[in-house]
Amino acid sequence: MTSSSLIHPTGGPGRILHVTPESAGWDHVEFGVVEVNPGAPWSGMAADRETAIVPLSGEGRVVVGDGDMEVELSRESVFTQMASIVYLPPGTPYRIESEAGLQASVGSAPAEGRYPVRVFEPSEMRIEIRGGGQAYRQVVHSLSHPLPAERLILYEVYVPRGTWSGWPPHCHDGRDGSPYLEEVYYFRLDRPEGYAIHRNWRDDEDYDDAMVVTDGDVALVPKGYHTSVACPGSNMYFLNYLAGELQDDERRTPPCFMAEHTWIESDWTAGEWGLPVVTPDGSGAGS
Repeated sequence: MTSSSLIHPTGGPGRILHVTPESAGWDHVEFGVVEVNPGAPWSGMAADRETAIVPLSGEGRVVVGDGDMEVELSRESVFTQMASIVYLPPGTPYRIESEAGLQASVGSAPAEGRYPVRVFEPSEMRIEIRGGGQAYRQVVHSLSHPLPAERLILYEVYVPRGTWSGWPPHCHDGRDGSPYLEEVYYFRLDRPEGYAIHRNWRDDEDYDDAMVVTDGDVALVPKGYHTSVACPGSNMYFLNYLAGELQDDERRTPPCFMAEHTWIESDWTAGEWGLPVVTPDGSGAGS
């Protein structure tokens, strides 16, 4: 059975992915991916929502308002470059244009307009290496505290092939002492045959939703603990848009981690097998 939290892209040009609060069954996050071709700009304006635009590949520009501001966007690939992010407060019209082709994500969340139009440059984004062992990844804090926004939180995560992300499993669904945040995962794999597995679940109810994602797919996290793993043959990138009850400086609040799995953080290689594990003479690593 296909998961209702798994969304595949449609053919371009124009909007090839779209998640609304209504389609997701939640209250805050809207997310989309647009393909902008020459002579076919993409326009928008969210009356009561803040918006963040992330270039994914190609070249183009964001024209703000009636041309009051133009922001050039360029990114060869999510696998080779960081990129500037355009932040727009509620009620700000914009137009995305390109003469060479541009793919970008456009996501939003409810806001009151406390922050102005801004371009967040890669030099402002904190880079963090998390985990170890088989759960080793790079996290780019593309729009997280202390970078200012009302509700939006954005991360870009780089996961080596065969490696887990989001380990120990964590949740932010307002339960187990966690904050309430809705989350979108937009996945890219660096080989066309590549895939990943994403799982959402809770142990205290009948909820376990595991899905196979391929390049360009979106996985929603409506609730529960969650984690992802890349197949051994392809490296994985994903872009997260989160929003919920946390506002402004509260956006620094961490999620809740599944206690029975946090032991590994003290030593990511503890108990790790070497091969062979068993041998006829009892000299294997498991002996």
